[in-house]
Amino acid sequence: MSVKKIMVINGPNLNLLGQREPGLYGSQTLAELNASLKVSGERLGLELEFVQAHCEGKIIESLHRVGEELDGAILNAGGYTHTSVSIRDAVLSINKPVVEVHLTNPAARESFRQVSLLTGAAVGVVAGFGARSYELALYWFSLN
Repeated sequence: MSVKKIMVINGPNLNLLGQREPGLYGSQTLAELNASLKVSGERLGLELEFVQAHCEGKIIESLHRVGEELDGAILNAGGYTHTSVSIRDAVLSINKPVVEVHLTNPAARESFRQVSLLTGAAVGVVAGFGARSYELALYWFSLN
């Protein structure tokens, strides 16, 4: 059995985890989150690659690469979740599973955060469980 290769894509401002509104997003840095996910991924038989991008185009290029070379993606598009038709189109175009992930529960936040353009394109959404949201997405990939 071959190891599944999954890209974890984090969008704008997620590089500031640990400093940005820690009461909302937690105190764990993105580097710490990625290190923890790498260990969990190995335990689940997954090989992970990490991308953090502020630019919509880099997220789209990363998704295209998933479609060509990897088995799927975990995507936290940050603010682009609510605004980017182009990222949605990329998710629909790659023919690989993408799990949408959020640290917080967008449905419990401001009204402009309650609509995701990505949800209908993703195979599933995990939100509101902090860093565990990513872990749950990894678990899904390990089972599918």
